[in-house]
Order: sequence, then structure tokens, then C-alpha cells
Amino acid sequence: MTFCSQLTDTHFNTIDAHDSVSHVLELYQDDATEMLAVLDGQQYLGMIDLGELEEADPSAKIVDLSHLFIKPQVKPTDHFLQALKVRSKFFIHQVPVINEKNEWEGAIAEEKLLDQASNLLGFSSTGSVIILEMLQHDYSPGEINRLVESNDATIMNMNTMMDAHAGKMQVVLRINREDISDLVASFQRHEYAVLQYYGDEYYDNSLQSNLDHLLNYLNI
Repeated sequence: MTFCSQLTDTHFNTIDAHDSVSHVLELYQDDATEMLAVLDGQQYLGMIDLGELEEADPSAKIVDLSHLFIKPQVKPTDHFLQALKVRSKFFIHQVPVINEKNEWEGAIAEEKLLDQASNLLGFSSTGSVIILEMLQHDYSPGEINRLVESNDATIMNMNTMMDAHAGKMQVVLRINREDISDLVASFQRHEYAVLQYYGDEYYDNSLQSNLDHLLNYLNI
């Protein structure tokens, strides 16, 4: 089990609550980060969008703009899936990790969350992916597993998500074999709708897409 404390990095830029707007904009004018954490000492006050500062009074203190703060955060003891959920809810590239005293511990970069999501989805091992589509009442994990095993394959990971537009469920299967043509044919013979299937060359390109699906699911 991976906790947020294990993924926390302390080397993220932060803003001092008592700095002026002009000073912060000067410091971070070339920074690609849109959102930065605001601290009063070690106390976490929230995050602010650097773009918002461009419209503010240059002489104002950051703390005076607290109405613009958002407050995404996780605890060091939270499971990393909570950080994924926070990242999805607030659309941020780094998730602040705050202890029980409301003190800044650091943040988790979305790249680390992407790596953990990759492990969770089973993309770190060799195999293939099959994506099925069906009505929710037709979903039977046992039947799907039996069909896979009857083709001398094993399900390494199974995830489901609802496609609100189509009104159907998508089932993403991570299979332990690279050659799955016979398994795909078997699903089709049993009248399963096979949306897509991929081998190893697909994984790197599809990882962000699968993470986005997972984040959407976690944010329901």
C-alpha cells in the first residue's frame, strides 16, 4: 500500500503570505507552474493561481487575497488514491501534503501519481489490454474471467467505468499475454462488444488517457 508520505517531495516552490503581489510575480514570472502553495511560516493557507495575481494590486500582500485561495490537501497517512482524487477535483499539477497541525510537509507531483496509477492499472508488467463495452446489467466478472481462463490467459487487472454519453459500462482488462487475437475472437463469438485491444506498444501512449479515466471515476 502506498501512502502520500512516501511520494511527498519537499522541493516545491511556495509563496510567503506576507510577500507583495509584485514581488511574487517577479520571482515566478518564468515559472510554468500555474498554482503555488501559500504559507504563513509553516502554516498552509491554500493555493493561488499566479494568473490571478496579474489582475491584483501590485502592492497588496498575498494574504490579503485569501478570497482567491483554494485549499486542496491530503494527509501524509492518506492512501495515494486520495491524492489522485484531489488532483482531479482541483485540476492541479501538485497536491499539497499537510500534517495534523496544518503544517506544510511538501507536495506530490502529478508525475509520481501517474507512476503509481500505472502500477495500479497493471501497466508496469508485460501483457495486453482489452476494452469491452456492455450494459451495466450485463456485467458479470465471473463470466468474463471464465472466458479469459478458457483461452489459457489470466486477468491481471480489471477496471470498470461508466460512459455517461453512451449510457454503457466499459470494462478494461489487463491480460498477461501479448498475443490475444484468439481471446478477442472468443469475446466476439460470445457477443461481447470489443471496443479496442492493444499490445505493449500502446501502453506508453495510452497511460495518460487511462489515468484520466481513473481520475474521473474517483471523482464521481
